[in-house]
Amino acid sequence: MPLFDHLGLSVEDLSRSIAQFDPVMQALGCTRADADGSVAWYKGEEELILFPARESGSGPHRHGRVGWQHLAFPVESRAEVDRLHAIAVDAGWTAVREPKLYPRFNERYYASFVEDDNGIRFEFMHNPPREASAD
Repeated sequence: MPLFDHLGLSVEDLSRSIAQFDPVMQALGCTRADADGSVAWYKGEEELILFPARESGSGPHRHGRVGWQHLAFPVESRAEVDRLHAIAVDAGWTAVREPKLYPRFNERYYASFVEDDNGIRFEFMHNPPREASAD
């Protein structure tokens, strides 16, 4: 059984968020499914769903406050981290941290962080096993 089945996020402007999320989620290999009042992307059985916020003007979320921290997507290479970071920035996400090594985690950990208009933060990360090359 997977650890999570789905993740639902509330956003201020659903149309704007779709424009920001869709290129990233498609690049991650997800399929989009529009529904009445929401949109979802899924890969296998895992699903990320966006809903319009019930309270207009209640955002954005502020990093470091109680609640959402970030969602990390493991990818196959450093080049893929770089590619996803560029796709997100081109779609209107803000670069929080450019792609780089994070030796405080380990000497192989390469990642970038981006944030959308709602304060939702994604991490794209490559952390190969010790015996694999860091490519």
